Amino acid sequence: MPIRLLSSEVASQIAAGEVIERPASVVKELVENSLDAAARSVTVTIAEAGRKRIEIADDGTGIPANELELALTRHATSKLARADQLFSIGTLGFRGEALASIGSVARLTIVSRVADSDAGARLKAEGGISGGVEKVGAPVGTTVRVEDLFYNVPARLKFLKSDATERRAMDGLVTRYALAYPHVRFKLTEDKTVTLQTAGDGDRRAILAALYGVEVAKQMLEVTAEEDGLTLTGYISPIALTRSNRKDITFFVNGRWVSDTPLTAALTQAYHTLLMVGRYPMAALFLEINAEDVDVNVHPAKAEVRFKNQDRVFSFVQRSTRRALLAYAPVPQVAPILWGGASRPTESRQAGLDWTMAKDSDPPSGTSQSSVNSDQSSPPSEIANRQSKIENLPLMRLIGQIGQTYLVAEGPDGLYLIDQHAAHERVLFEKLMAQREQKKIPSQALLSPAVVQLSPQSAGLLLSQLSILQHFGFDVEEFGGNSFQVRAIPALFAGADPASALRALVEDFEEDESPLQNEIEAKLAGRVCKRLAVKGGQTLSADEQRALLADLESCESPRTCPHGRPTMIHLSVDMLERQFGRRGAR
Repeated sequence: MPIRLLSSEVASQIAAGEVIERPASVVKELVENSLDAAARSVTVTIAEAGRKRIEIADDGTGIPANELELALTRHATSKLARADQLFSIGTLGFRGEALASIGSVARLTIVSRVADSDAGARLKAEGGISGGVEKVGAPVGTTVRVEDLFYNVPARLKFLKSDATERRAMDGLVTRYALAYPHVRFKLTEDKTVTLQTAGDGDRRAILAALYGVEVAKQMLEVTAEEDGLTLTGYISPIALTRSNRKDITFFVNGRWVSDTPLTAALTQAYHTLLMVGRYPMAALFLEINAEDVDVNVHPAKAEVRFKNQDRVFSFVQRSTRRALLAYAPVPQVAPILWGGASRPTESRQAGLDWTMAKDSDPPSGTSQSSVNSDQSSPPSEIANRQSKIENLPLMRLIGQIGQTYLVAEGPDGLYLIDQHAAHERVLFEKLMAQREQKKIPSQALLSPAVVQLSPQSAGLLLSQLSILQHFGFDVEEFGGNSFQVRAIPALFAGADPASALRALVEDFEEDESPLQNEIEAKLAGRVCKRLAVKGGQTLSADEQRALLADLESCESPRTCPHGRPTMIHLSVDMLERQFGRRGAR
């Protein structure tokens, strides 16, 4: 095939593919343009997950009518003039590619007016071809409407993910910028439903409350640090508030959202030894650094940056977050009463497990917070599964509880150490699955409905899956403003925290994971049971210990929890005798 010069149309679509990958890319580029224009109010309107329409309206400085057509030309920008300015960029955009790229793969309409003009100007473009500029009435600022995205690139349209996934991507992006620019009023409307609205009063904690609920916002720890040209501000979660993935870790560098692995590693390193394996903090951190010390021109979508002195930045972020974490959550001291003397008072409980202990609450005094959440583990091997199904537990005699986490029991062939959290997970899981097989999971109505606040992306995911929750015995309805009312929960979990149960269903889903209807029901049941099982670090009465042991003995697969972690360790009499020297080593 001979070498030929590509047409301008093909070249434009190729270039657009590097910048505009999905509807969220359009939102990102246009919101950044609004922020660069010093907007104090940004309104984002979405229709049909961005496929049909995306509209961004702001009250920024606007574009003069005589420059409007030039603004749609590739590599036309007001933010960069000389090559040396590439190494000291102070704006979010600078390449002059966004509007040209969007216009080449969609039907684009721009209406803008500057403050010293009596009227606004409108320009339409379709597939990279623009018409003439028209004079129209308009407020000061710019409104960009993008319709029929990828209408002329059907192959790109086919590669978009589900509507729910695309909406979550846009929700997450606008949410991040609302946190980064608290003095800007953001409003996000999706299919005539307002999913996010901020006051623009500069209160970041209020925005956190709107996104994650008041209780979560109250727990977040403030970070403020400054050192030799580096400034770090924002919020991090205490060690009792964790997630199963990194999707709630957000970093901004000089006002630009970035996906930077070293920064995320620095944050997680600050929590070293304080969190269980597989658990991650929540964070919204904003790093300010001299513009010449960071290179933002390394990625087409400007999602990655490079630091001149990466080790220094890594160390600064790690030390600053660790200092804030320990300042709010100092290492617990051993209570003098634990050294002996008078015994600690205990409350008498009825037989059975006390469900009040399964709520998300602070652990008892003297207990390390890191032991509260159980760690995640990989699925068991097929051999372990086969053994757990054919090997029933022998009758065991309860001895007691150690470390507020493990039960000690004696069997006919030695000693058994039982993890109370993993064991309770297994018990709840088998009971719930047995009820499911009988096609009847009874519900327990709550005296007072529990209201749960979720982030916009989590709310959208949950809203489309309410029918599946009903099948599992939950009665959940939308309450407005990304809030949901829990009116009933499975009777098996009566007395448990309904808010924790609901959050367990949505927090573990990655962006590219399938929604709930494509998950196997056992995995869904395992998530709920994991969250509602009694935790390590919680004291059980003697009756509760015996009840848990009896329930575990009656399970079909008692040796592992639903996630594959062992529920017990067996120390045989033969092994004990060898360890104590009563028998020779073999």
